[in-house]
Amino acid sequence: MLDIGLTHFLVVSAILFGLGVLALTIRRNAVLMLMGIELILNSANINLIAFSRYQHLNLEGHVLALFVIILAAAEAAVALAIVLHIYKTNNTVEADRISDLKE
Repeated sequence: MLDIGLTHFLVVSAILFGLGVLALTIRRNAVLMLMGIELILNSANINLIAFSRYQHLNLEGHVLALFVIILAAAEAAVALAIVLHIYKTNNTVEADRISDLKE
């Protein structure tokens, strides 16, 4: 039987973090960039929970992960509202095509 250890969680977290960074650097669509940020935050949550479990820290990591989830939900709501406003004014959500924010 396979014993799932801390290394397995760290590898999954590193893969999610890498995919999130890749989504931020390659994609120019604002919604896909937000999804990349969410992947990065989820990889941090996996690390928090894994270290909390394997270092016997009781609930400290879980509580911190809950705060990160709340922060991610608030960030997603505000960012999507901003993206919808940008789409309404510019008819695009491509980050390269939006020049009004530079002024």
